[in-house]
Amino acid sequence: MNQRLIEEFYTDNEASVKLWRGFRLLSVDGSRLTLPNTKELRNAYGFAKNNTATGVVQSCVSVLYDVLNKYVLNAELYALKIGEKTVAPKHLEHARIKDLIIYDRGYSCFNMAYEHNKRGIDFLIRVGQEFSNLIYAFYESGKRSEIVKMYPGRSTKISDKEYDRNTFVEIRLVRVELSSNETEILMTSLKDEIQYPDTIFKELYGLRWGVETFYDELKNKLKVEYFSGYSRQSILQDFYATIFVSNLQSLIVGEINDELCEQSNTKYKYKVNSNLSYGLLKNRIITLFFSKTDTDILFNELKDLFKKHLIPVRHGRTYERHKDKYKNRQKPKVPKNLKDTI
Repeated sequence: MNQRLIEEFYTDNEASVKLWRGFRLLSVDGSRLTLPNTKELRNAYGFAKNNTATGVVQSCVSVLYDVLNKYVLNAELYALKIGEKTVAPKHLEHARIKDLIIYDRGYSCFNMAYEHNKRGIDFLIRVGQEFSNLIYAFYESGKRSEIVKMYPGRSTKISDKEYDRNTFVEIRLVRVELSSNETEILMTSLKDEIQYPDTIFKELYGLRWGVETFYDELKNKLKVEYFSGYSRQSILQDFYATIFVSNLQSLIVGEINDELCEQSNTKYKYKVNSNLSYGLLKNRIITLFFSKTDTDILFNELKDLFKKHLIPVRHGRTYERHKDKYKNRQKPKVPKNLKDTI
């Protein structure tokens, strides 16, 4: 159902699809979900301990997310012992030429560059200065941009890969100066320095923040961690149902926000209150599927409800990120007969 919805959006609404310089702008990122503490789930996903003796059952989740159109193109739920770099290439099966995928520094490696290059899919990855001698030499050079050849690292396992130590990928390194006087290094497949000057990459990489916002909504607004059952099958059903609700909300809200942008007779620009829209949608999604009423009528009723809960658009707001805010948090135990479910 998710794939059907996504396919129809990108094929039937070409004029409405938001692009960056002709690219569909995507991002891959991971997070963790806290699961009920059962033997089945501990064995399937793993057990994580914090700084105390307390531990929780958790799984990893990874998504391929369209940061401009706010759709999840692919989502994977997997065990803690599996690395995010192992899962990330699976998302490329759902990408295409003229996609540009943005990653944070946790994904920087030769294999990621190689897999994208093989498929003709463009990428932008933040990379630490200490990642390799190649990156450090670029950092020390003071150059703003440079095209280099990247080879597998000496410690990189290649016995299960289709390339060897002499295989290389030509990439571009870009220096980005932050307002905090820190320097970040990005590696990308966008090698045309005229078409893509180094001055655009700070803002471009910043657009990755959309996937962070998605995880906030997934956990705090859609309440994905409040599962309706304790079995692995229940966890998977709830997870993918929540992804579907998120995409359906993006479809409806996107149409409304496009209509609001076309209105020029108001003092302020407005958008749909996403928090309330999720609640309105979750309470009516069963009706959408099982009512004998025409679906278009039901969608229009939902859109009218969403339009009654608009909020002004406020540009330029920034918030300090507290990385350890939820580090030691444990989810409250809620009896499953009291949980919201779809």
